[in-house]
Amino acid sequence: MIPFVDLRAAHAEVAEEVAEGFDRVLANTAFVQGPDVAAFEQEYAAFTGVPHCVGVGNGTDAIELALRARDLPAGSGVVLPANTFVATAEAVVRAGLRPVLADCDDDHLLLDPAAAAAVTGEDTSAIIPVHLYGQLAPMAAVHDLAAARGLAVVEDAAQSQGAEQAGRPPVGLAATSFYPGKNLGAYGEAGAVLASSPEDARAVRLLTSHGSEVKYRHETLGFNSRLDTLQAVVLRAKLKRLAGWNELRRAAADRYAALLSDVEGVRVPRTAPGNVHVWHLYVIRVPERDRVLAGLQEAGVQAQIHYPVPVHLQPAFRHLGHGPGDFPVAERAGGEILSLPMHPHLTPGQQERVAEALDKVLRQL
Repeated sequence: MIPFVDLRAAHAEVAEEVAEGFDRVLANTAFVQGPDVAAFEQEYAAFTGVPHCVGVGNGTDAIELALRARDLPAGSGVVLPANTFVATAEAVVRAGLRPVLADCDDDHLLLDPAAAAAVTGEDTSAIIPVHLYGQLAPMAAVHDLAAARGLAVVEDAAQSQGAEQAGRPPVGLAATSFYPGKNLGAYGEAGAVLASSPEDARAVRLLTSHGSEVKYRHETLGFNSRLDTLQAVVLRAKLKRLAGWNELRRAAADRYAALLSDVEGVRVPRTAPGNVHVWHLYVIRVPERDRVLAGLQEAGVQAQIHYPVPVHLQPAFRHLGHGPGDFPVAERAGGEILSLPMHPHLTPGQQERVAEALDKVLRQL
């Protein structure tokens, strides 16, 4: 069996350091907002080049808290791509705002700035570009739209830890997830918000801890969404290896591209100009995707799908009033996308087996 991810191999690299860190936390009983949380926040901010990092409970909270820190008008619209994980839209609703969906581009499946502009109205207050699969959305165009229409920008950076983009504007607020399968994954739920200004960072931090900086003094209505100290220990150990792990992912993506170049029926993913991809996922597009997936799984390849049903076709978002055909690129991609095994410990031999199995399945269609 070729696993989709190999969390055991990643753990083996950091096991000793994590065990020592856990012992340190337990000995000091620094269970909530301990020194390891502050250290990780500083280290991750330095890694990203963004001045401030606030650890939070999970990635969905991170998006909601970033939106709430902007103090947007209640019920106003927030533009986001239709082809994202439901948590992006869910966080918008939880923040008391309204998702406004836009289609993606066909080449990279990233938010299409022209489509976003077309759905931006008088009551639209923000835009969430989603950095999907490991590369950044077209941020220069997003910021141009935001400046022209007076929109706040909150980035969904859950899949882009370490990704870069030439000439990108500075980050205002960006939310990320450290779910175990991410490029930088915890051993449970965890997330963070990155902020360029100390004012934004303070606003987020207040919200994470019941609206309080001083015990029993609550400046605003907040939440309980703080990064767990034990998860911070794990993240600190893995962060030291993240750049190297991302390089291994890039090498694996290059091997896939070479192995699949002559496999008929496969549309390999593309990196947008100016982007440095970190390949959180390696997503191909194939005909009769469900049959292909079944064939790969039968051959021992643990392929997956991210994400087959766009937000507007989810029952939970029926109230938005959309139906089939409203976002054709996202819908078409939803029936074609297939995520192949991708992780830093993937071997060339495993990738050869994946390519051979995929070629065999496609020839049998």
